[in-house]
Amino acid sequence: MERRNHRRERDSKETHGRVSIVGTGPGGLDHLTAVAKDAIKRATTIIGYSTYLDLIPELLVGKEVLSSSMMQEVDRCRRALELAEAGHDIALVCGGDPGIYAMAGLVFELAAERDSPADIQVIPGIAALNSCAARLGAPLMHDFAAISLSDLLTPWPLIERRIEAAAEADFVIVLYNPK
Repeated sequence: MERRNHRRERDSKETHGRVSIVGTGPGGLDHLTAVAKDAIKRATTIIGYSTYLDLIPELLVGKEVLSSSMMQEVDRCRRALELAEAGHDIALVCGGDPGIYAMAGLVFELAAERDSPADIQVIPGIAALNSCAARLGAPLMHDFAAISLSDLLTPWPLIERRIEAAAEADFVIVLYNPK
């Protein structure tokens, strides 16, 4: 399966929509890429975590908006696929970049499980590591490692080993999910 553009050859009479997984960057319209803005403007339905949607109200006007709270990522992804399979153009909004500790991987996993015919596009956003690094100067100009401290999907002993390995290798280490 191609990960960037999830298309399958189907009966030409079938019409399927698209899920654009859109990264909104660190927040606010001035941090969205032009491609991300276009994907949201083109979509008929916007789905996302309410906090992220609150940062882009200007782009939601006249759209069907489905928002939910944290920890409902699977439900949001499933709903986006269902609507796209019914022919709708969906923007699934994520903070940061959808491929970095966000929704893109989950959408592809769920699409594969259900053999979804929906077109899936990943629209990159400015990741937290980029925006934070810019505030500090240029700490990531050489090799670095990004490690999530969340143990929801990765066991804590493995996270500890990754931190130790990155520290031993003298990498700048970007930590996600410190809570």
